[in-house]
Amino acid sequence: MIFASRTPRGSTCAIICPVAEEVGLREMRQNASELVRRAEAGERLTVTVAGRPAAVLGPVAPRRWRQWDEIADLFRTPVDTKLAADLDGLDAEPDDPWARR
Repeated sequence: MIFASRTPRGSTCAIICPVAEEVGLREMRQNASELVRRAEAGERLTVTVAGRPAAVLGPVAPRRWRQWDEIADLFRTPVDTKLAADLDGLDAEPDDPWARR
């Protein structure tokens, strides 16, 4: 499927989208198991409500373990130098909101 539009300057731009089968909400409810199996197998389905696209059902990106080198930068952040002072400023130990009283 190709969507084309004119920009304010008069040029044309296009977006090429893979064609996904459209499935109505009623069919989604009636055949949910089958449609999820198709999505797991790699198919992308567009769920429509009253003929308008509302959601996309498709495969989940596979999860994989990351090597330390790939995530090390996430942990290289500056240390909060005010943390100790903030903790000292607390009146008492924080209460556990789920503890039974």
